[in-house]
Amino acid sequence: MKKESTFKFIFNSNKKAKLIATAISPEIKHKIPKANVTFKVNKNELILNIESNDINALRAASNSFLRWINTAINVNHIV
Repeated sequence: MKKESTFKFIFNSNKKAKLIATAISPEIKHKIPKANVTFKVNKNELILNIESNDINALRAASNSFLRWINTAINVNHIV
């Protein structure tokens, strides 16, 4: 049975949403084992969707992507 998590991040602008999406895109292309990860930018929103048949893989992928997004946001604030 598939499990799914969807996260929506709302930014001040479309430009910032695209910037963060660009920062995490290499991780999406790299593929996480046992999980299917997709994202899209809709106006000023970044929507991240993670699917897996394994709840542990879903949790691991969610934790990884949330950390990567948080890091990208923090780096963007510093720069």
